[in-house]
Amino acid sequence: MNSKIFNRKASRIYLLLIPLLVVIFGFGIGKISYTFYLPIWIINVCLMVASAWILGLHVNNKKNEMRHLALGAFFLIVPWILISMFFGLGPPPETPTGWVETASEQQIRYFMLFVAGVFIASGFALLREKLKTEGENFYSLLGFVAIIIAIPLFIVNMLFWGFSLTELFKILVASNTENLPEWSKPIRALFGLISVVEVALTYIAIAAFAVSMKLAGWLSKTTSQIYVTISLLAFLIIVLSAFLPEPFLTAGFVLSIPAIPFLMPYFMGINLLQRAGDYSFRV
Repeated sequence: MNSKIFNRKASRIYLLLIPLLVVIFGFGIGKISYTFYLPIWIINVCLMVASAWILGLHVNNKKNEMRHLALGAFFLIVPWILISMFFGLGPPPETPTGWVETASEQQIRYFMLFVAGVFIASGFALLREKLKTEGENFYSLLGFVAIIIAIPLFIVNMLFWGFSLTELFKILVASNTENLPEWSKPIRALFGLISVVEVALTYIAIAAFAVSMKLAGWLSKTTSQIYVTISLLAFLIIVLSAFLPEPFLTAGFVLSIPAIPFLMPYFMGINLLQRAGDYSFRV
């Protein structure tokens, strides 16, 4: 087998395995010392960037029509490069005391998600410009409008969880209580609703871009249908979770975990990088 073909296949497989590995180690091991997970994460960042470069990102430094596609695709991958750090942080603590004891790490977690949101919006913006040149304007515009509404809400939500809630928990722990004050409950309800809106819009954006990419010839009909079906189903569950009890509440909560809505853009990014690399490989 040609070494270039082998390297590209190995790079694709590595990128595809990252979410599964993060989930396995993140929930299987839980929180570990930063002296252990930070070096591993840095090595993984280097490997993911190298894999993306081999797969198709390298065409970004060439003067051809795939530059926008390659860079936009890579921006959709960046969020999971950041999220891969979470395997060492474990799930967020369930108590104010546990949260305060790991306050710096929780703030890092939500700051990483804030940056991830910026990259998601930027990636779709670049792809929208490329899709316009391919003649697909309606669905890419619909997806772009949805994502530029969703991401500011997402950023506000992450800042609340990472910083405002952390300060509230510090006050509670200092007061020797873990009971949330009554005045905070409407605020948390508000941010719960913000989460529903921004996640629902994100899934709508993913579905719209999947249709747009199919019409532009970037995705196969089957692949596009998979993205659309999963996105619309997730959208429906998220909306219903705001009004209905279990099991919709738990399902909606799971689908709202920031890493989950970013999964499909991540896989889209891998597919599009492969396409950009295939084009460069042919020419």
